[in-house]
Amino acid sequence: MGRSILKINRSIIMNSMKKIDHLALDGHALELFLAVLEEGSVTAAATRLGLTQSAVSHALNKLRRIAGDPLFAKSGRGIVATAHAQALAGKARALIDEMRSFAGGVSFEPAQAQLSLTVAANDFQRDLLLPRFFGHVASQVKGLNLRVIPSQSPSPAMLRENRCDLLITPLPPSGIDIVQKRLLSDHYVCYFDPKARAAPAGRSAYLAARHITVVYTDNERLDFDRRLAANGFHRDIAISVPSFSGVPSFLRGSQMLASMPSLLASGVMQGFAQTLIPLASRTRTLAELPMFMVWHQRYQKDPAHRWIRSQLETVAATAAGD
Repeated sequence: MGRSILKINRSIIMNSMKKIDHLALDGHALELFLAVLEEGSVTAAATRLGLTQSAVSHALNKLRRIAGDPLFAKSGRGIVATAHAQALAGKARALIDEMRSFAGGVSFEPAQAQLSLTVAANDFQRDLLLPRFFGHVASQVKGLNLRVIPSQSPSPAMLRENRCDLLITPLPPSGIDIVQKRLLSDHYVCYFDPKARAAPAGRSAYLAARHITVVYTDNERLDFDRRLAANGFHRDIAISVPSFSGVPSFLRGSQMLASMPSLLASGVMQGFAQTLIPLASRTRTLAELPMFMVWHQRYQKDPAHRWIRSQLETVAATAAGD
């Protein structure tokens, strides 16, 4: 056995090395290498690891081809490591430690983290959540760079192509690799300028009024507007703007109505009055507005991403309670 393991032609090893991919290296072979090194015996190493001597021989030959060195030389009745093997021992231990760390997952320490985050959100969720989110997270980490991009009509591709780390939307895209979680629930209300008109007195008055609504730049309508149309309710849309922030300047001083999320009352719709949308028993279903955070499956167990999601949940709970 000693002859088959130890009498290796160095030139054959060097030639074979060119055909061996370094990615063929594995942790079991490294563990075996260290056992032989520490025991000074192939037999003792095989016994220690619960392997056959032929298995040890096969793994050592593989390592020799990768390393381009005999690794061990016969010395009396035992073997000794070559100088190259001694030099590789430290690297082998470090690699095994890295593999253990990889298998155990990485840790995340917010106070030491320098985060760069891209969030896709349209103006309602952007203004409601992200300024608070930035302040909340920035106070806990070493550094935070936040980029906000419009979600428009969100698609799975935004997450699959890594265009954003998180998506906040009432209309989460679907896909087996897409994960979502509800952040909060809001509802649409009817806003009007109390200096210019009274609240609409019932369904007929609401439907007869002229309305302002939001149509995003990709021609995507609000989910509320699509629900009304699907249920046979027709409104006279006088003005369409590409974001909620464009509504107040048109609504102020006018007889028009705007159906928008209730949580905007503390933001862009400050100063306007609001009333429930007068569509009788259908109002609750048509007017409900859930808000979701959405991410790609690749980040499901990432410690930093999980922490970021938990912080967004905390901020959303606060915003919904205001």
